[in-house]
Amino acid sequence: MGVSYRKARAKAMAFRRLVLVLLLGVILFVLLLGANAIVDLITRHSFETDQSLRMMHNNYTLDFKHLKLPRQNELSISLEKHNQMPPRNLDLYPKLAKDHIVIVLYVHNRPQYLQIVVNSLSQVAGISETLLIVSHDGYFEEMNKIVKSIKFCQVKQIFAPYSPHIFANGFPGVSPFDCKGKDDPDKMKCIGTRDQYGTHRSPKIVSLKHHWWWMMNTVWDGLKETRWHHGHILFIEEDHFIYPNAYRNLQLLTELKPKRCPYCYAANLAPSNVRSLGERWESLVAERVGNVGYAFNHTVWRKIHRKAREFCLFDDYNWDITMWTTVYPSFGEPVYTLRGPRTSAVHFGKCGLHQGQDEKAACMDNGVLNVEVNEIDRVPNVRSDWGLYVRKNQEGYKAGFRGWGGWGDTRDHQLCLDFAKMY
Repeated sequence: MGVSYRKARAKAMAFRRLVLVLLLGVILFVLLLGANAIVDLITRHSFETDQSLRMMHNNYTLDFKHLKLPRQNELSISLEKHNQMPPRNLDLYPKLAKDHIVIVLYVHNRPQYLQIVVNSLSQVAGISETLLIVSHDGYFEEMNKIVKSIKFCQVKQIFAPYSPHIFANGFPGVSPFDCKGKDDPDKMKCIGTRDQYGTHRSPKIVSLKHHWWWMMNTVWDGLKETRWHHGHILFIEEDHFIYPNAYRNLQLLTELKPKRCPYCYAANLAPSNVRSLGERWESLVAERVGNVGYAFNHTVWRKIHRKAREFCLFDDYNWDITMWTTVYPSFGEPVYTLRGPRTSAVHFGKCGLHQGQDEKAACMDNGVLNVEVNEIDRVPNVRSDWGLYVRKNQEGYKAGFRGWGGWGDTRDHQLCLDFAKMY
């Protein structure tokens, strides 16, 4: 009887332990389910749909380590998938030249301008040797149609999947509860962080800086066609007319740069002063990096990328002014670019990049073009035996300039930082 009793008692204790383990498992499952429900609530509901989340935004802190990208809509997801598609025209141009310089053209929604740029690129000597990447800020069918018509080289389209132009009802687009103008968030019960001048974000304005930064991170680190490209990449906009000799001149400049100007970070097709066509003298020129037809390599990009915090937190919606006044000065030495004495690209647009054709108050000049192309602009006109003129004292934005504002919202800061961590 004693043995039987001990066996029965042992079985009962084992059964109770099993029940206890199962009970603890059920409790743990319920707790995890509840935690997931909370996470799901935060993930699924945007700032504009929940008062508690509006309160959270008032105490918003930047996360420098973890991705906090906005929830994507169907269009955003489909565009991101499209970005992984191979270039077109591989049947016409199956191989790229060994020393090719990739060209990146970034655009918004100015089809008249884009058509002019595409026409000018079609006349560029050597264009068939390289890859043209067109980076879109938003999806616009007329712009898409023009790019699809390109047959003079390999061409790849990428679309910024977090462009404010593809989010109609929430950040990074316009949210119903967003503050506007100089609204007081406490009085209006709205979302937003004002810039240094007391003004809230405008999605169509901040898209300018967001697109440039997303594009840079994607081209240098995210695309299989370019992330291992150790040569230079040329960046142009949809209102830059490119001369026929631009590509050959750029090849010469990038070859001369380490020899004639080892402290130059980049090469430029045009003077930093967009109103200038160059000095027309026989000399190479070293000056500050311009925003028309600039090219640099992956080594320079890594230096820029390491300054993501400086770039993303500077209160100016212009990428170029941000670079000139906070990123380049943080390198600790003067940042020069090398160019020829005669321009090979020219800025012809009168409308800002962020202004589209579908806006009631859009700037419309129909892409009027008044660019003179002479015979000297059709052949390389940069020579290796020229001297170098260094322009040390230049006009323009300097370190210490506080910025034009428009970039004070902490959500924009976070999205910008997230772009730097995507890859």
